[in-house]
Amino acid sequence: MAIFNHMLLVSSLVPLVLSYPFFPPTCYSKVLSMARELTQRAADLKRAPETSLCMAHMPYLYIDVHNACVMYKMRDYISLVEGLRQRRCAYTREVGKLGVTLRQLFIFMSEKCHGVR
Repeated sequence: MAIFNHMLLVSSLVPLVLSYPFFPPTCYSKVLSMARELTQRAADLKRAPETSLCMAHMPYLYIDVHNACVMYKMRDYISLVEGLRQRRCAYTREVGKLGVTLRQLFIFMSEKCHGVR
């Protein structure tokens, strides 16, 4: 009976262990996922009816983390989003979240991933 209980315990733990992610997300994988999310969010804001009028003049945002100029592009886009304060859509939660998340990605790429403190 002890062998049966031991086998039951082992057979119930094996799927649990196999489903656990073995490697934590790296800086690179986090930057890639944030860049994809921000690119999609910016495109959705340009199409959304409540923000399309004031986001119409904004350039399309595509964050290619492998491009050397991406930091300048993100800094310019952050200043454009912060410049929307005069317009009504700047106060929507989605536009605010875009600006905050873009700033977080900028800080993450410039300080956290390169080890600069």
